[in-house]
Amino acid sequence: MADRDTLALPLEVRARLAELELELSEGDITQKGYEKKRSKLLGAYLPQPPGVEPSLPQERRTPVTPSSSSRYHRRRSSGSRDERYRSDVHTEAVQAALAKHKERKMAVPMPSKRRSLVVQTSMDAYTPPDTSSGSEEEGSVQGDSQGTPTSSQGSINMEHWISRAIHGSTTSSTTSSSSTQSGGSGAANRLADVMAQTHIGPIAHHSLKRKTIPGTVENGNSLRRSCEFGSELTWQPLETEENHSAPPDVTTYTSEHSIQVERPQGSTSRAAPKYGNAELMETGDGVPVSSRVSAKIQQLVNTLKRPKRPPLREFFVDDFEELLEVQQPDPNQPKSEGAQMLPLRGEQLGVVTNWPPSLEAALQRWGTISPKAPCLTTMDTNGKPLYILTYGKLWTRSMKVAYNILHKLGTKQEPMVRPGDRVALVFPNNDPAAFMVAFYGCLLAEVVPVPIEVPLTRKDAGSQQIGFLLGSCGVTVALTSDACHKGLPKSPTGEIPQFKGWPKLLWFVTESKHLSKPPRDWFPHIKDANNDTAYIEYKTCKDGSVLGVTVTRIALLTHCQALTQACGYTEAETIVNVLDFKKDVGLWHGILTSVMNMMHVISIPYSLMKVNPVSWIQKVCQYKAKVACVKSRDMHWALVAHRDQRDVNLSSLRMLIVADGSNPWSISSCDAFLNVFQSKGLRQEVICPCASSPEALTVAIRRPTDDTNQPPGRGVLSMHGLSYGVIRVDSEEKLSVLTVQDVGTVMPGALMCVVRPDGIPQLCKTDEIGELCVCSIATGTSYYGLSGMTKNTFEVFPMTGSGAPISEYPFVRTGLLGFIGPGGLVFIVGKMDGLMVVCGRRHNADDIVATALAVEPMKFVYRGRIAVFSITVLHDERIVIVAEQRPDSTEEDSFQWMSRVLQAIDSIHQVGVYCLALVPANTLPKTPLGGIHLSETKQLFLEGSLHPCNVLMCPHTCVTNLPKPRQKQPEIGPASVMVGNLVSGKRIAQASGRDLGQIEDNDQFLFLSEVLQWRAQTTPDHILYTLLNSRGTIANSLTCLQLHKRAEKIAAMLGERGHLQDGEHVALVYPPGIDLIAAFYGCLYAGCVPITVRPPHPQNIATTLPTVKMIVEVSRSACIMTSQIICKLLRSREASAAVDIRTWPPVLDTDDLPKKRPLQIYKPLNPDTLAYLDFSVSTTGMLAGVKMSHTATSAFCRSIKLQCELYPSREVAICLDPYCGLGFVLWCLCSVYSGHQSILIPPSELETNPALWLLAVSQYKVRDTFCSYSVMELCTKGLGLQTESLKSRGLDLSRVRTCVVVAEERPRIALTQSFSKLFKDLGLHPRAVSTSFGCRVNLAVCLQPHRLGKLAEQGTSGPDPTTVYVDMRALRHDRVRLVERGSPHSLPLMESGKILPGVRIIIANPETKGPLGDSHLGEIWVHSGHNASGYFTIYGDESLQSDHFNSRLSFGDTQTIWARTGYLGFLRRTELTDASGERHDALYVVGALDEAMELRGMRYHPIDIETSVIRTHKSITECAVFTWTNLLVVVVELDGSEQEALDLVPLVTNVVLEEHYLIVGVVVVVDIGVIPINSRGEKQRMHLRDGFLADQLDPIYVAYNM
Repeated sequence: MADRDTLALPLEVRARLAELELELSEGDITQKGYEKKRSKLLGAYLPQPPGVEPSLPQERRTPVTPSSSSRYHRRRSSGSRDERYRSDVHTEAVQAALAKHKERKMAVPMPSKRRSLVVQTSMDAYTPPDTSSGSEEEGSVQGDSQGTPTSSQGSINMEHWISRAIHGSTTSSTTSSSSTQSGGSGAANRLADVMAQTHIGPIAHHSLKRKTIPGTVENGNSLRRSCEFGSELTWQPLETEENHSAPPDVTTYTSEHSIQVERPQGSTSRAAPKYGNAELMETGDGVPVSSRVSAKIQQLVNTLKRPKRPPLREFFVDDFEELLEVQQPDPNQPKSEGAQMLPLRGEQLGVVTNWPPSLEAALQRWGTISPKAPCLTTMDTNGKPLYILTYGKLWTRSMKVAYNILHKLGTKQEPMVRPGDRVALVFPNNDPAAFMVAFYGCLLAEVVPVPIEVPLTRKDAGSQQIGFLLGSCGVTVALTSDACHKGLPKSPTGEIPQFKGWPKLLWFVTESKHLSKPPRDWFPHIKDANNDTAYIEYKTCKDGSVLGVTVTRIALLTHCQALTQACGYTEAETIVNVLDFKKDVGLWHGILTSVMNMMHVISIPYSLMKVNPVSWIQKVCQYKAKVACVKSRDMHWALVAHRDQRDVNLSSLRMLIVADGSNPWSISSCDAFLNVFQSKGLRQEVICPCASSPEALTVAIRRPTDDTNQPPGRGVLSMHGLSYGVIRVDSEEKLSVLTVQDVGTVMPGALMCVVRPDGIPQLCKTDEIGELCVCSIATGTSYYGLSGMTKNTFEVFPMTGSGAPISEYPFVRTGLLGFIGPGGLVFIVGKMDGLMVVCGRRHNADDIVATALAVEPMKFVYRGRIAVFSITVLHDERIVIVAEQRPDSTEEDSFQWMSRVLQAIDSIHQVGVYCLALVPANTLPKTPLGGIHLSETKQLFLEGSLHPCNVLMCPHTCVTNLPKPRQKQPEIGPASVMVGNLVSGKRIAQASGRDLGQIEDNDQFLFLSEVLQWRAQTTPDHILYTLLNSRGTIANSLTCLQLHKRAEKIAAMLGERGHLQDGEHVALVYPPGIDLIAAFYGCLYAGCVPITVRPPHPQNIATTLPTVKMIVEVSRSACIMTSQIICKLLRSREASAAVDIRTWPPVLDTDDLPKKRPLQIYKPLNPDTLAYLDFSVSTTGMLAGVKMSHTATSAFCRSIKLQCELYPSREVAICLDPYCGLGFVLWCLCSVYSGHQSILIPPSELETNPALWLLAVSQYKVRDTFCSYSVMELCTKGLGLQTESLKSRGLDLSRVRTCVVVAEERPRIALTQSFSKLFKDLGLHPRAVSTSFGCRVNLAVCLQPHRLGKLAEQGTSGPDPTTVYVDMRALRHDRVRLVERGSPHSLPLMESGKILPGVRIIIANPETKGPLGDSHLGEIWVHSGHNASGYFTIYGDESLQSDHFNSRLSFGDTQTIWARTGYLGFLRRTELTDASGERHDALYVVGALDEAMELRGMRYHPIDIETSVIRTHKSITECAVFTWTNLLVVVVELDGSEQEALDLVPLVTNVVLEEHYLIVGVVVVVDIGVIPINSRGEKQRMHLRDGFLADQLDPIYVAYNM
């Protein structure tokens, strides 16, 4: 930790501290040991800061975002916030916890958004909240009495600073407040300081330390990007090797003051190419870096350097060596110490003589003896009585409904509904009377009502699951009211459509006027309550599935009796009900028990509560009601709105039932309500919280007592203890406490116990928290139709410690967590559904919600709408918080709030939040009564369709179970391992292609120029080349003689106009075509060395021309040959804006050639002299030219001729870029050498006509064709839907024997397979598609020839390319482990093709250069006659190239000279045999060493991470990853609306964690086409990285994960 006063410490202490840091970072000591030793060292120098509890290790106090102190004062103004969670005490505790951290600052970089995504924000919203980024991160340690002001007081944002410093401004007024720290006030000083803190040193780019060449962009007519930006960019030159220092390591500390940035001389002499017109700031290695991005990344780095939770020790094996940490129990965790609890019995259920034998009997009784007695009064939205249902009406109407259900549906012979069938009850919340009539109608008809919510739209949240419940209950009829029926969505024909997931229903309206009267003699059969099902109540589970809890008639009756006894209900009492009457407490009290006791219910609809929250209190006064049923929310709303009420008198109330008493946070509403209304006649003992659950019905209820002296029970529990499931009573001063109130005692006639929530149902100890279980007649009996789940919930036999069941009767799990306190009082601390087990500790979602709401509640969260749930990522639950933000909140507000919520939750619950997402107001899915539909919200989050407007992920703080970073093992020395051809007991991994064989007529020539002259004499009219245009017609063709004559004229021109000497270099800048070929042979005839260069893109000169200029300069070309059009382009006005056109060498236009021939055709004296130079830009942005000698060129052509069996009678179609590598050789050289006809298709023509290549292949009946991945991708994407129309146009690919993809990378299996599948219908043989592999040192190592046709049986061609599946985790450790297809973490690898004749391959360890065994991963080394002879560099640094082109093994065969390809791969001997009968060795290329990323000691290939990311969401079209200062940056292209951008952040983070055990540092969402791609279709990740750091990508969103 770089404390501010490190400099004030004595030198030896500082040295010892640095040693400690190192030990910690290398894992030599534990976090605990480190803290102990460190505090011992510093103890003498640092006074303990005031207000910090000595017991709390400093590192545990989470940093907080700076904020004005007024933010910390609680706003008392309330509002319409969801008050389930309101607690003044808790709010104050949270504010206190935050205030404790006030001195600490959290350098959290704010995400950046594109303007279009930001609503009403100022530019400041973009800057990180704190620019100190590290030097003051441990701000709690105050030094001398002056107290250094923090740099954010000056509120100077970094962009402002840096641009100031760059523009040389000298204003110092702005810096005054922070000048103490800077030491000077000038802006330049400040910049130096910022630079020092953003420790960006010069950065090493290449594992193989290749020399790099100044910034180049290859102007690729890339096929994927229609508007091509210069795709390939190289690095700035690094003049001195010494400056290759690595990027700063996130995991270790450094004292921020000591870092100096040295700028290598001359590194800024050349301006870097720009993406846009961004201000560039060059760092030491000339990588352009804009202030904003690098400052934020630096901030992130510094934030992440803070010590996390203490590291854990033990590991569990995840079926392989990568060991995920497993949570060890904390030795100091609280343990339960009490005795085993005893089951608690409720009082006897007293049988009162006049209690009815069943509920229908009660209805019949009251309906006949007191028909005028009011049963139910309903209200309109103005609070006026709308309708009074009397017992007489209820009785007669219910009979009518019963008769009609049984006799008027279906036919007499086939009634639709019979007794025992289930029917749905669909009634709106404002019509309790119709519901009551229908419900009792069902009871009388002995059918089973299933009350559900009204489906408002076809896609309600959770409606599909309800439909599933109806289907599984076999419901075919839905009863509903007239008004509701009219309001249901209807199709144009007036029918009610079938809702998604619902069974087909007959809708039946139960209004009296629609029903026929029952005949005089018809009478419902009223019997005593029995075990038949009375009704089914639906219940939504944690995962969103809906279950039906069946309640029998006897349970229904017993429950009403128990409630009557517990609540002391008497006849004709008045009760006010605010709750939902269709289920739960509202149904039990307001519909069922009320009828048993002939009570009068005043029903207040939700719609009235929304308009007038005090309406229920007014009704209590107006009707002098004795009882009211409410939720804590209703009490809170009444508190907010009661100001205007004059004459409120609540003295008539003897019982105020609080239905959600089982939510521990209801206590605050009860207290506040009592506080205000005590003066209005409300007595304390009237408030009766109750606990209930769908399975166990009413679990406990506080009885209304007359004894005012006995205060209700309370417990103040430590949340830390609760998280371990232990009850620890705490003093109220401590911050993290949960205050709970009792919910009364066990119900009459019930037995209750508390069991462990997981595992076998063992009784808890008296001081343990567990799940309450109840044994009583009055509970649900099953989940309808689900016997397995029923057994686990309704048939539980609790055990004692010795394993004996405590009762012969089964208990029902209530789903409530709690304990039984002194005096038999029941306390609830949460619900099983809200339980989240993180790192072995239990947290309750409700508690987290309460803490989040206590952070500036009113100011920010819209109506308190917060959802908290957990998702499982990497073998543990991770907490996700989703909140709706108020419409007027700014970016700044939301980010402030988010960082403080994280901190509050860490302080109070000691748990990290994995993801915090904010969504616009009113956008979360709602439950029917307006709450948040939790499972639906979670579903949307996981699908990536929640569309948040802000996201903050904190995987670095939460994920503590990653595998340990790998320690590299020392390699075994040679002595112990080499025995003959075995390494450590395995065959050495080496393989070779077949011999080059006997010489044929044209093989006697050493030089291609001689071959061409020979062909011009022997077969002058044989056509060698045919060029097609975009319409597929022949644009041009060349015979042997025409090519020879054209080459002669060009050679004459070179000598005459160019005055060139032997061996001088000529740049050929031509579009793909015939001119390029003629110019190439012209150079050979003149004795010059040609270099093919891709011409600049006319629409994009600014980015593509500098690359042309650079290749011309680097290759030291003495002149340029080109066509007339390009000639003009090179001298145009646009060109002069991009480069200095005066420094071009002479430009020769070959469109008008002299008529004469050269005096003689040049013949080289030595075959080892240069034939041509091959320049190409690698994916890491490096421009490298390789030298090809005449020997190598001839050997190359011969090798390809043999492998592909090319003869003059053959035709080959080529759709490749002809500028470098195998593409150039196939386009320009092979036809002349082998004499076959090449059909040339420029890939750029496919942009206008994607079917061009395949149509040409079909039309010319071509057997062999070559293409690139970009061509293949264009065909797959562009022709995917056109296969039928192509078929009708006669496209036939059945003659194709081989279609080779020319590449310098791991084969893209997914693309080749989808291409094969797609065109299978057009006759393409599935085995025809294969790949080749080449690199800079050897342009073609493997090439799979044709394998189909007659010869295949005779075995002349090679076996099919094989695919193996390797374990991706082993690959990271540089090991190959073969696994079965489909096994977890498997990665398919396809063989890269058959090794070319004359090529030998060995696999070597890139570090030790020792040979490796079969199936071991190492660098591919190659020995062949057509290896390039070295790099052509300006520097002429021989040491570099000698390593690449002339390497020897460190042991074994140390004589052979190998070239190092720079690619990792392995060889595997297969069971197949090739033509010579030898076993076939397959070469698998894994990836380039330059591209591989070293993270946590392991080697990752970007493509693997990218594949995972692309799979994670349908809107991600492309992805590229790179690292920056040890942070993994993931860039994704979004194909969709910008609103979806933030959905991707959690998904990307999750998938990379799950599949690669890596934490993503930064997620960047960009538009389609931003990730640059070169002509070979490879991603230019380094170019992308530069663009990102220079802030030139114009990203839609950048998220910095904490």
